[in-house]
Amino acid sequence: MIESLSPNYNERPAEASIDMLVLHYTGMATCEDALDRLCKSDAEVSAHYLIDEDGMVHKLVPEDNRAWHAGVASWRGESNINDRSVGIELVNPGHEFGYRDFPDAQLASLIPLCLDILSRHPIPARNVVGHSDVSPTRKQDPGEKFPWARLAAAGIGLWPTRKRHDVSGDALIHLSDIGYEVSDHVASITAFQRRYRPVDLSGALDDETAALIAAVHGLSVKDQA
Repeated sequence: MIESLSPNYNERPAEASIDMLVLHYTGMATCEDALDRLCKSDAEVSAHYLIDEDGMVHKLVPEDNRAWHAGVASWRGESNINDRSVGIELVNPGHEFGYRDFPDAQLASLIPLCLDILSRHPIPARNVVGHSDVSPTRKQDPGEKFPWARLAAAGIGLWPTRKRHDVSGDALIHLSDIGYEVSDHVASITAFQRRYRPVDLSGALDDETAALIAAVHGLSVKDQA
């Protein structure tokens, strides 16, 4: 791990508990470009960690400080995401510069880093999220190529192993219960699909998407027990 400390942070509120992990992609052409931006004071953005495609981990902000990575965001009715989260940026050009798969070397560094973070903080599986989950109207990262199922198999986040056949109840209420801000329901459904059904980013609430929402809702409820 390399210390590449960013000036873009402040203290967390005294009452804040770290109970979220937010994953991003950089959306920039190179790691050097991303580091330059994340460490430039007038950019006013940062994260706690940056992982290059070759697996090199850069520590940008100590976890006990508040990094500036989530922006305008909401999850489970709370909007103070930076106050309560650890943010990890993954080097990837993103949708603007040539979105591509996340290399094995990068994921091989990400998974143990996430497990270390989860061992240090009381972060439930339902609060391991992507930037698009907490900002569905603004963000697409880490995007539909991100292997959420692989992380869940390692004990990081939620992934439904099978769809629930019982889809009774209001899917949008279930989506809100999972954590999504649903005032723009097409954006929130698209964000959900981007994570759990990446072959369909239509934002349409069809039977397949409703069944997946019900499945993830069930896992989220169990995670609160």
